[in-house]
Amino acid sequence: MQSPIRTRVALAGAAALGLLAVFAGPGSAQAAPSANAPADTSVGNVTGFEAAAGSVFTLHAGAAEARVSFVAADTFRIELAPDGKFTEPTGSDIVLPQGKPPAARWKDNGDRYELSTDKVTLRAFKSPLRFALYKADGTQLWSETKPLSWTGDTTTQTLSRGATEQFYGGGMQNGRGNTSHRDQTVQVGVDDNWNDGGHPNSVPFYLSTAGYGVFRNTYAPNTYVFGQPVTASAKEQRFDAYYFAGDAKQVIGDYTQLTGKPFLPPVYGLEPGDSDCYLHNANRGERHTLDALKVADAYRTNDMPNGWMLVNDGYGCGYEDLPETAKGLQNDSMRMGLWTEDGLDKLADQVKAGQRVAKLDVAWVGDGYKHALDGCKAAYQGIEANSDARGFTWAPESWSGAQRCGVQWSGDQSGSWDYIRWQIPTYAGAAMSGLAYTSGDIDGIFGGSPKTYTRDLQWKSFLPTVMTMDGWAASDKQPYQYGEPYTSINRDYLKLKESLLPYMYSYAHEATKTGVGPVRPLALEYPDDPKASTDAAKYEFLSGQDFLVAPVYQDTAVRNGIYLPKGTWIDYWSGRTYQGPATVDGYSAPLDTLPLFVKAGAAVPMWPGIRSYQDRTASSPLAWDVYPQGNSSFQLYEDDGVTRASRTGAFATQRAEVFAPRRGAGDVTVQVGASKGEFTGKQAARPYQLTLHTGSAPSQVEVAGHKLARLGSKAAYDKAATGWFYDPSDRGGVVEVKTSTLRTDKPFEVKLKNTSAVGGRTPGAAVTLAAPAGQELGAGASGTVAVDVTAGTRDATGVQVSLTAPAGWTVTPAAVDRVAAGTTRRVQVGVTPARDAKPGEVTLTANSAYNSGSSQQRIAVSVMPAPPSGDTWASDMAWLTSTNGYGPPERDRSNGESGAADGHTLTLAGKTYAKGIGAHADSDIEVYTGGRCTAFTADVGIDDEINGYGEVAFSVEADGKVLWSSPKVTGASATVPVDVPLAGARHVHLKVTDTNNSKSGDHGDWAAAKFSCA
Repeated sequence: MQSPIRTRVALAGAAALGLLAVFAGPGSAQAAPSANAPADTSVGNVTGFEAAAGSVFTLHAGAAEARVSFVAADTFRIELAPDGKFTEPTGSDIVLPQGKPPAARWKDNGDRYELSTDKVTLRAFKSPLRFALYKADGTQLWSETKPLSWTGDTTTQTLSRGATEQFYGGGMQNGRGNTSHRDQTVQVGVDDNWNDGGHPNSVPFYLSTAGYGVFRNTYAPNTYVFGQPVTASAKEQRFDAYYFAGDAKQVIGDYTQLTGKPFLPPVYGLEPGDSDCYLHNANRGERHTLDALKVADAYRTNDMPNGWMLVNDGYGCGYEDLPETAKGLQNDSMRMGLWTEDGLDKLADQVKAGQRVAKLDVAWVGDGYKHALDGCKAAYQGIEANSDARGFTWAPESWSGAQRCGVQWSGDQSGSWDYIRWQIPTYAGAAMSGLAYTSGDIDGIFGGSPKTYTRDLQWKSFLPTVMTMDGWAASDKQPYQYGEPYTSINRDYLKLKESLLPYMYSYAHEATKTGVGPVRPLALEYPDDPKASTDAAKYEFLSGQDFLVAPVYQDTAVRNGIYLPKGTWIDYWSGRTYQGPATVDGYSAPLDTLPLFVKAGAAVPMWPGIRSYQDRTASSPLAWDVYPQGNSSFQLYEDDGVTRASRTGAFATQRAEVFAPRRGAGDVTVQVGASKGEFTGKQAARPYQLTLHTGSAPSQVEVAGHKLARLGSKAAYDKAATGWFYDPSDRGGVVEVKTSTLRTDKPFEVKLKNTSAVGGRTPGAAVTLAAPAGQELGAGASGTVAVDVTAGTRDATGVQVSLTAPAGWTVTPAAVDRVAAGTTRRVQVGVTPARDAKPGEVTLTANSAYNSGSSQQRIAVSVMPAPPSGDTWASDMAWLTSTNGYGPPERDRSNGESGAADGHTLTLAGKTYAKGIGAHADSDIEVYTGGRCTAFTADVGIDDEINGYGEVAFSVEADGKVLWSSPKVTGASATVPVDVPLAGARHVHLKVTDTNNSKSGDHGDWAAAKFSCA
């Protein structure tokens, strides 16, 4: 039954049969709320039906009223008003105008009404009113197990759960979200918890692998219990939800079509950012806003990318000299940002003075609902209304719709290994709610260490947006502050991020069309992989479709449990290929090595050799990093990067298509299409550089049908304007190609003849290298490093094994005549570190050359200081690692404030000590004893200066075993003597641990700490 005009259908005899009273069966309650209503009231039987022209249907159930409105063929809205009065608390804040609704039809099937479009049918059962959704082919997507229900302040929908159904969403859920929420409870709302388990920037939306998603159109907090059954509740006595049908990407697309597609940041917004207070900073002494320029200059001096700076990031900071600051930053290729602690009243003037970034603050945006969303939109629009730039904001608490105006930032955290761990699933999981840009401060704003900063920066370089915050921790946290090797490693990753801007920017543009952000959980790209939704994939993510990132989140040089889904994956650093699905254990990950894999078939656009996007000129090359396998492609998106002209068509696209064998030998062709479209600054012509990971040398390379010259060495290739070079020692064998300057409006083709797909002509034949963990060398002392050589499907003969080491080291290569196919030989390579080699981890590159190729692998070894040769105070020894709960641990002083050497005399129970260590829980100090010490002695306790506060425990651990631990020690406890036999231990850890979840006063002293050594 269908009518093009408004139709009212009353159930025959309803009044006579008594059905106007709204009951849902035995024990159900009256629908209309009353003072004595029971705790849980369910909607009852349908008593009337109305069909408005086209797409809106109303169902009466006594005093209650439900309304179904179709927005698109696969999107509709269900509202329920228990008292029959519909309200719109969110107004037009979140849901955007959607245009003309689809034609919908209805049918009375006796026990139910069927409301349909060409794609879905919503069944509305009559007795009681209960909904179920089906695809056009009859597949059920969801079904209510009982009617919609409400209490005085909550409405709940209850759905059946499929046997294998998985759930994602809820926005930013700290510590989870990239794996399934099945059997979990997800809270949506602001809880002021920015740590693991909190949910800042949460979103009242979830999606199901059964083929649907739900958005609750409300500012009220939500609770989703993904049990059996599934219950989805909102803290309001009204029900208002939009439903989307399709797979996960379709649902995210439909949800962001409704609430707003993610914005396209300016290109500098995809560069790293820096923030601090520069005016009267209590933590850093008297400063002025223009002092920010000294930091900007330091980024340039250290050859480190940085796209923008917040110059007033600190409560009460304020600013001065804005136009001069903005101009100075621009001279360093940066833009100026401001923290909106005091609101947006002055935004217009600030933008006119040069502000291009606005960071919103929880102190004034309110509870994270309407006020926060309004703030995001106002700041975004304020930048655009007063400049030709694109809006660019950061927010710590937001709501549905904020993806269209800002970056969602997870708030103030303290840097640590655990902080790295729980942040990994957070940002990839948020992408399942249409949040395309989520991030956290590198190594937090408190705590942290050089090593955790470096590890955190590595993987966050594969997020679209990231910043570092200074001024709150014990010392500034710019990436150049830590000395070597950290500064060089940080520079390498920041410049890698910079070179990948064309790749990331293309995905950012894609998000404006699809709603799907660049950072993705494996479950989104591999929905049929049963492990993708589980903890097997929790601590890794995809950056775009081509990079799989598996961060190191423990203090180790080995990463275990890296799950690779179906397909061929290539180690970015070594060129080693893996065939998924597979789990990789024992991955060698020295401090400078982020476990990073590229999917075979990838064609990655890059800008080589730049510190800032502004380094690009009209003659700069575009590079393509190609991993040929089968047929694949990538579409590059380009515009001016800064203005809003792209919104009116000022942009260009260029597609690169790769044609290669599925595996093994054959020709490889890269077809680079014409760049289509125009924008200000577009390159009319440019040279191209291609890196093709073939694992085999081609017989010939042609560009646009012309034979290209083969060059005999890497040095000759680097010097030449055009040509090609095959480097068998680079990542398993790489072909490098340089073209002449070519017009961008014309297509061209690069052809490699008689080469192979990634993995070489004989896949699986390559030798792989590994090394045992925990290898140690002494500075200036001769030693050996073990390298395990594993042959592939063929014997490896004439194997030469060497190591690439730092300057001043000597290496004696080793040779093996033969390694049989499928077997491993351990080879000892002679190594003598330089006499002045600093203690700590060093990355060596193991290299092997053999009969049919070469391979390489980064490995970590540790350089040890000279072990004690006699009795030694712990405070006089080199500390291999030293983490501390507040400020640095002190030598021969109590723990002081945030600086070094600012503590006082060590004092326990009235006794002063000249020697010892002053720490603050949680603390861990590692020293190297080299097996030469027999005992450790000390007096321990909480320093007298704390006046009775604090509660800690002390422990001595060696080579992975706890040798001694104290009872609980308080500020009022007597001094505890320590006398621990070491029995030849090599590494000793002195730990102070908080025992009452309060760090207040936890100043633990290792007084008179001494090692007795031979």
